[in-house]
Amino acid sequence: MEQSLEREEFTLVARKPNFGLPTACPICLPIYIYLKFARFPFHLDFNSSYPDSDQIPYIESGTYVTYNNENGGVIQRLKEDGIVDLDADFQSLPEWISMDAMVSSWLADAIMYELWLGSDGSSARKIYYSDLPWLIGKVLFMKQVRDVKQRLGITKENVERREEQIYRRAKTVFGALSTWIGDQKFIFDRPTSLDAVLVGHLLLILDALPDSSAIRSTLLEYSNLIKYAEKLKEEYLDTASSSSSDAQFNSQFSSSTRRRNPTNSGSKPKRKPKREKTEEEKAFSRRAKYFLVTQLVAVLLFLSVMGGYDFSEAEVGDDDDAFTYD
Repeated sequence: MEQSLEREEFTLVARKPNFGLPTACPICLPIYIYLKFARFPFHLDFNSSYPDSDQIPYIESGTYVTYNNENGGVIQRLKEDGIVDLDADFQSLPEWISMDAMVSSWLADAIMYELWLGSDGSSARKIYYSDLPWLIGKVLFMKQVRDVKQRLGITKENVERREEQIYRRAKTVFGALSTWIGDQKFIFDRPTSLDAVLVGHLLLILDALPDSSAIRSTLLEYSNLIKYAEKLKEEYLDTASSSSSDAQFNSQFSSSTRRRNPTNSGSKPKRKPKREKTEEEKAFSRRAKYFLVTQLVAVLLFLSVMGGYDFSEAEVGDDDDAFTYD
């Protein structure tokens, strides 16, 4: 596998850049950092067409593709296929296993909670839905909020207890890692996927979450973790190119919007004499309008149903303790 792919060009397909990061997706950013740690050559491409797809991020090279939602995720598949493996010397160590579990579960859960439930949702909208029409973005956002509640085991009865537990575990992770890392450059003597995931999470907390975020406020208490993340960001991440990519992405979107909206142009175009529509064109226009109206009605009905449904009452299981780690 490794030899057959040696000459192929690899492309990481992620969600778009934002907040000064090369990609603002909580799952995409650690993979990007992992490849950067490995000095692995790859292209970065963006996909904003399917904001709720669990296949993104993915890596492709010729006929080779590995998706986020299969075989333990992209990094695990890259290791198993012998393409990029930074963990071979560490992943059997008890310290590595315990820290990896904390970062991948407790800290990841805290970021998920803060993005979708613990804040006003503005960061999540920028990351996932900013390119969509407002109504569609709103529907998808509400659906994701419900899914996150189910995934985290949050119900109307246990919401306060679960929130306190999520915040407490995040603080435990910060404290443990702060003590272990100290002034070290990496968690161990060289970069691993654990560093990539941790740095990705820390940068998202610092750069993407609002100042009012409880998780962000807790992280600010651990100055060495901030120094650790910022130093690796400066050395390995293309901060200049990520800013330019962000600007280019937004510029392309804005310019395409301007092309669709002639009122933004400096001078009004000359009016052309109207041509009488044929009966076929009139019939097609009527059918198109009817289709758009029915789609709008369907979305509004969906919104009205979802608006009357209390997401906090979503049943996840018969026993709340099934979601505890203690």
